[in-house]
Amino acid sequence: MTAGDLGQTAAAEHEQPMTELEHPGGDSILHDPNPVSEGPFSVRQLLRLDEALRAADQQTGLTFSVYIGELETPTREHAEKLHRQIENGDRAVLIAVSPNQRRLEIVTGNEARKRITDRDAKLAGLSMSASFAGGDLAGGVLSGIDQLAGHAGRN
Repeated sequence: MTAGDLGQTAAAEHEQPMTELEHPGGDSILHDPNPVSEGPFSVRQLLRLDEALRAADQQTGLTFSVYIGELETPTREHAEKLHRQIENGDRAVLIAVSPNQRRLEIVTGNEARKRITDRDAKLAGLSMSASFAGGDLAGGVLSGIDQLAGHAGRN
């Protein structure tokens, strides 16, 4: 799904995956021995995002990941490349946001797509974009995770 224009958002200066793509569902960036000191999120927002990702994983049995940073063009292909790096990608959902480019991509694996339709992803993307346009990057991502997990249903 391509949501395209994100509206006005807080600028992210560095690429920051919310969970390591190589180990989704594992340690989050909050457990990184060298935590990121700069970025678009406060510690409180990072904690909320980490909690939302873990809850979505547990509730659905899918792996949810978030990537915040620049996307190579074409952005969809770059988001799909990032998604392919997720272990067990068939059951994975990636939300890729590039605030500077004003782009949002939601990529679902084959199994995840059976539970989250393109329509569901588009609705979540529209909701996220509305939050981003209001300057709420963290709130938009939280909303998207919640909506996508809700559409996926219970494990």
